[in-house]
Formats: sequence, structure tokens, C-alpha cells
Amino acid sequence: MGNICRSPAAECFFRLAVEELHSNHTFIIDSAGTGGWHAGNAPDRRMRAAAEKRGLQISGSARQITSKDLDVFDIIFCMDNDNYNEVLSMGGTPEKTKMLLPFIGSSIREVPDPYYGGEDGFDDGITLILDATKKLANMLC
Repeated sequence: MGNICRSPAAECFFRLAVEELHSNHTFIIDSAGTGGWHAGNAPDRRMRAAAEKRGLQISGSARQITSKDLDVFDIIFCMDNDNYNEVLSMGGTPEKTKMLLPFIGSSIREVPDPYYGGEDGFDDGITLILDATKKLANMLC
């Protein structure tokens, strides 16, 4: 929601996955949150620490999604139902707005928001997002 946990992880991991497939030139990859309260902040230190345990890095600067994003991007992936519904309420369409996990065929619908939980939530989120972005890259490349 605030673009400091799940979405910057997905952005960085998807970018890495398409680079490994030598397809990074075919994508514009970015992340944004539906809320603007963390705009300009770095990704959450706990999410970065969970990624670093796996030798991965999460970088970026939080920003809020804009109406321009709805036009620029071919697909907008959401981590949970709240964000999905918020993007739709902004004018996003079901054709372009997708839930990440169901899109890649997962039986799990949402990536849980680890922000208010313990460290396990961040580790679990990294696992889900890393797996999903690898599958997504293989689907789209």
C-alpha cells in the first residue's frame, strides 16, 4: 500500500528475473503504492534484510500510483484485494489490473502485508514474491 515492502521487492526481483532471461530491454518496470504516506522513503529495512539473507537487494524510492500509470503500463499487478480495488476505483480496468499471484497460477490469492507483523512475515513475503516474479518473467519473456 505504501510502496516500501512488497511492491519494491517485486519490482527488483522481476527486473532481476528478466535480466537473467536477457529480456530487460522489453519491459518498463516500476512499483508504486496506492497510499502516498511513505513517498520518497527507501524500502522498509526489514524487507531489505529479508532479501539480503538470500543475497538479493531491494532498492528504490516509494511513490504513489498516478492516473498516468494507468495509461503508461500494459499491466498493473497488485499484491492484495485492497490495492486491486483501489486501482480499479482510480480508473484502472480489470483487463490491465491483475492480482500477481493468481495471474501466475498460484492458489494463494494475496501476498500478505508484512508491515505490522514479525520477521517471519518478511521472509514469507520474499519467498512468495521471488517465486512469483520468476514465474512471471518466464511467462512473459
